[in-house]
Amino acid sequence: MGPQPKENMPKRDKAKHAIAGEGKGRKQTFFFTAPTATSVQLAGDFTRWQQEPINMQKGADGIWHTTVELEPGPHHYRFLVDGQWRDDPECMLQVPNPFGGQDSVRQVV
Repeated sequence: MGPQPKENMPKRDKAKHAIAGEGKGRKQTFFFTAPTATSVQLAGDFTRWQQEPINMQKGADGIWHTTVELEPGPHHYRFLVDGQWRDDPECMLQVPNPFGGQDSVRQVV
């Protein structure tokens, strides 16, 4: 059996190509200040929450950061700091989540 024609590519490959190749995603940088933390992760609807959280990088100043590409629209997220859920203190838009806490919302235009 030979290689599959492009029309039969799995949908996830086509979607990945659409974001990277056509510029539909918008780069978004997230920051969280936690100088004593050993681990900070970004989790949200775009990472399937805890299924695929993004490990953030710690700067010398104790500010953790990561940059991701997100499609236009609202994106709910939170930070996992040493395994504990934390709100984004810099985010002005918070909405209740089903677990009794708050999700931060990043609106990508």
